[in-house]
Amino acid sequence: MLRRAGEHFEVIANGTFLMDTRNGESERVLVRAAADRMPQGGRMLVGGLGVGFSLRAAIDHPRVGDIVVVERESAVIEWNRGPLREVHDDALADPTVHCVQTDLVSWLADTDQRFDALCLDIDNGPQWTVTDGNAQLYDPGLLADRLTPDGVLAVWSAADDRAFADALATAFAEVETLTVPVPRGEPDVIFLAAGTRAHA
Repeated sequence: MLRRAGEHFEVIANGTFLMDTRNGESERVLVRAAADRMPQGGRMLVGGLGVGFSLRAAIDHPRVGDIVVVERESAVIEWNRGPLREVHDDALADPTVHCVQTDLVSWLADTDQRFDALCLDIDNGPQWTVTDGNAQLYDPGLLADRLTPDGVLAVWSAADDRAFADALATAFAEVETLTVPVPRGEPDVIFLAAGTRAHA
């Protein structure tokens, strides 16, 4: 559901608040942190369209070439082509962007594509998923397999998760967490991982 709240929009799924258009700084940090570390002109996967903050940041970053954005909900795509266009300057119309409407978990499992950066903002965190099936998305081996040898993974979370960071270390040589202050509550967290052990 897309809900108008004054001058802002809010996205609600299954009664759970996911995101709004009030800030978006941590979504931008998610993409910038990955893009800063990826090969120049590389391909980026943005998992979860949301309100378009992450996609806009990917388009605007000089190191990012082609972008694939995967979004499960057709309504979210329609909102981003409609009332949310003003939020991100019609990012879906950019020629570098290819939008795929499908479930990211199954898409990652089935595709043979590899990316120089994976930026995932699907749930409120690895332990706070919108649907039970999304838990499979945080399998470090699956994510590592979808990256090029020099690729980088970035995962957004509303809270720190030491167990997830430890799991990432089983598949990646380098794991880092960034904290992003928010106006209210605990900081958002970005998990970064690089140096896929699968390609060592």
